[in-house]
Amino acid sequence: MLVTWLRTRPDALVAALALVGIVAHLTLRYAAGVNPSVANLPLLAVLVIGGLPLVLRLLWKGAHGEFGSDHLAGVSIVASALLHEYLAGAIVVLMLSGGETLEAFAVSEATSVLRALAKRVPTLAHRRKGSVFEDVPVGDLVVGDEVSILPHEICPVDGEVVQGHGRMDESYLTGEPFNISKGPGAMVLSGSINGEASLGVRATRVSADSRYARIMRVMQEAEQRRPTLRRIGDQLGAWYTPLALALAGLAWWLSGNPVRFLSVVVVATPCPLLIAIPVAIIGAISTAARRGIIVRDPAALEQLTLCHTMILDKTGTLTYGRPSVSEELYAPPYTRDTVLPMVAALERYSRHPLAGAIVTAAADARYPLPDVEWIREEAGIGLHGKVGDSIVLVTSRAHAAARFELPPSEPTGLECIVMLNDQYAASLRFHDVPRADSRGFVGHLGPNHGFTRVLLVSGDREGEVRRLADAVSITEVYAGASPEEKVAIVRRETELTKTVVIGDGINDAPALMAATVGIAFGQNSDVTSEAARVVIIDSSLSKVDELIHLSYRLRRVALQSAIGGMLLSGVGMVFASVGLLSPVAGAVAQEAIDLLAVLNALRTARQPAALTDFEPSRSGQASR
Repeated sequence: MLVTWLRTRPDALVAALALVGIVAHLTLRYAAGVNPSVANLPLLAVLVIGGLPLVLRLLWKGAHGEFGSDHLAGVSIVASALLHEYLAGAIVVLMLSGGETLEAFAVSEATSVLRALAKRVPTLAHRRKGSVFEDVPVGDLVVGDEVSILPHEICPVDGEVVQGHGRMDESYLTGEPFNISKGPGAMVLSGSINGEASLGVRATRVSADSRYARIMRVMQEAEQRRPTLRRIGDQLGAWYTPLALALAGLAWWLSGNPVRFLSVVVVATPCPLLIAIPVAIIGAISTAARRGIIVRDPAALEQLTLCHTMILDKTGTLTYGRPSVSEELYAPPYTRDTVLPMVAALERYSRHPLAGAIVTAAADARYPLPDVEWIREEAGIGLHGKVGDSIVLVTSRAHAAARFELPPSEPTGLECIVMLNDQYAASLRFHDVPRADSRGFVGHLGPNHGFTRVLLVSGDREGEVRRLADAVSITEVYAGASPEEKVAIVRRETELTKTVVIGDGINDAPALMAATVGIAFGQNSDVTSEAARVVIIDSSLSKVDELIHLSYRLRRVALQSAIGGMLLSGVGMVFASVGLLSPVAGAVAQEAIDLLAVLNALRTARQPAALTDFEPSRSGQASR
C-alpha cells in the first residue's frame, strides 16, 4: 500500500527524496569523509528535483492571489540555494512536503470506507421487446418504453406502473419514511428501491429528465459553488509570514550579511503550521474514524466550531425513518385490550411496512397473541382473517369508507382502519417517531455549542414536519421543500453565517454540498456520502455531538501547537538576527521546536473518556 501511495502522491515522493538526500549527504560528509562539493550532490538533487517544483507551485499560487504559511518555506528554499546552504534548504523541503503528505494520507485512510460503497444508479434497464425483455443502457430508453423492475432493484426511470402490485422505498428521494404501495396507474420515481414483487413500468420521462437526474444536476451546480474553507494554518500564516520576512529583511539590512536573512527565514519556517497541524488533524481524523465518523475534508473539522446555524433534515436524521403506532382510537364497546392483540395476531403474518409497527405495539404492551384460524391479504383491500370468533379486516380509510359508515376524521400521517365482524372498531395511526436523543440534542446546541439558530427543512408534508418540530422544540420550519428549494435555503443562510447541514437521503445531497459543513448519516447512499464533508456511519445525533467536541479539541490543540511553536520560533529568529544561529543550526533548532509541537499535537490521537455533553431525552418520542 505504501508503494502505491508514493506513486500517486508527488509530495510523498518529494518527502522520501528529501529524507534520502539528507541521509546520503550526512553519510558522505561525516561518515565517509568525502569532499564537501561531492557530499552536497544529494542535497542539490533534492533542491532541483523536489524543491524546484514546490517553489514553482507556490509562485503559481501567489500569482493567483493565494498566499499562506508555506510561502515562507518557499523563500527559505530559494535563499538557501542562492547562498549555498543546501542542507538547510533540503530540511525545509522535507518539512514542507512531509506535512502535506501526512495530511493527505490521513484523509485517504479515513475515506477508504466510502470507496467500498456501491454505485446507486443502475446503468442497465430490462426493456420489453415483444414477449421478452432485453438489457439496454438506461440512456437508450425513450418515453413509452416498458421496463421490468425486479425485486430489490433500483428503478431506472420515472414512469407509471402498468403491471404488478408491490411497494417501493422512495425515502431517499422524497423524504417520506414509508414504503409506498404501487399498482397499475401508480407513478414511480427513478432511484426508488423496489420491494419484493416485480413491477412492469412504462417510462414517462427519459433518464436525463428524471427526478433523480434533476437532483444530480442540482448537486453538480452545488459542487461548483461549494464554499471554500480557510484553514487554521492559512489564517495564522497570513500575519506570521510577513512579520517573519520583515524581521529577516531588517537583520540583513542592519548586518549587511544575506546569510542573516536566510538564518532568520529558516528558523521562521512555520513548521508548526506545516507539520504540527497536519499531525493534529491526523490524530483527530483517526479518533473520529474509530468512533464511526468519517471525515472526508479536514477543513470541515477545523471549521465546525465556527458554525452558528444548523439545518436539519427530518427523515432518518431527527427520526428513525420507520413508522410507529402513535395514536389509537377505539369505538365503544371495543378497547385496546381486545382489538390490538387480534390485529397484531394477523399482522405478524404480513409483510406490509406498517405490520411491524403494530406487532411491536402489542409486544410492548405484553399482549399474548391469539391464534389465527385463516388469513388472506389482497392488494388494494387489506388484511382479512379470522381470529378466535371474530372476523378481522385491517384496511385503508378509503376502502372502508366505501363499504361502512366511519366517524369523520382528519388524520395526519398514515392510518389503517380495523373492522370487527363488519363493524368499525378502531383507527390506528402511524408516524415516523423522533429519535430518543433528538430533543436533548436540539436543546443543547445553543447553550453548549453556540448555535444561534436551528432549522428543520424537509420534503415531507407540513403536518408531519410541524408535528416533529413541536416534539423536538424547533421553531423555524420549512416543509415540502424540493432539493432545489433546500439548496436555496442553505445558500441564503450561509451568506449570513457559517452553516451545518445534516441529512440522510439523495434529496439532501445538493444541500450538503452548499453548506459550510455537510454531514451525512449512514451509508444508504454513496451520492449523499460523496456530497458531505463528514459521514457518520452509525446514524446517531450523539455522534454529531462527538464530532463537534472533536472539532473543539482539534482546534484547541492545533492552536496550542501552532502558536506555541511560532513563539519559540520567534525567540529563535531573534537569536538568528544577531548572528547566534547559522542557517543549519536554525534548521536544527526548528526541528527541535517541531518535535515539541508535534508531541503536543499527538494528543488529538488519544481516545477521550467521553465526548458527549447532553443526556438523550425520550420526551421527544410520540406517545402511543
